[in-house]
Amino acid sequence: MTDPTSERRRGVKMTTQEAWDFVARAHTGILTSLRRDGRPIALPVWFVAHDRRIFVSTRGKKVDRLAHDQRCSFLVEAGERWAELQAVHLACMARVVGDDEPIRAVVTEAMAQKYAAYRTPATSMPSATRRHYASSSALLELIPDERFISWDNRLLQMGT
Repeated sequence: MTDPTSERRRGVKMTTQEAWDFVARAHTGILTSLRRDGRPIALPVWFVAHDRRIFVSTRGKKVDRLAHDQRCSFLVEAGERWAELQAVHLACMARVVGDDEPIRAVVTEAMAQKYAAYRTPATSMPSATRRHYASSSALLELIPDERFISWDNRLLQMGT
């Protein structure tokens, strides 16, 4: 990505640093992967942004789809009124993080801190749900390309 200090704002587009700050603060992202027939499927995920990468701990079909085709996209958005709308869309390549214990430790700790207040205690879940979430999960690393799409309608000069 380019040096954020050298960027000039154009319209409602965020600078690279603003975009990454926005992504890092977001609660939920939308991960879009491709089915074997090429149709996209977009699903909400919890995530951590670290070193301008997105990390998602997940299991199941998402992992299978991304193992077959690494192309994906990631979107975070906010705002209810048109004048408040903000979003960052990243085109990415995904990979399963293997035995890289240092990155696994960093991401696991960051996820625990970010989502501690939102997790349902295992003791409150039905046993089938506990078993499902106790199964192993994969750590996905989404590696964005240099380009991204962003907008922050709050930057518009609205008439009073």
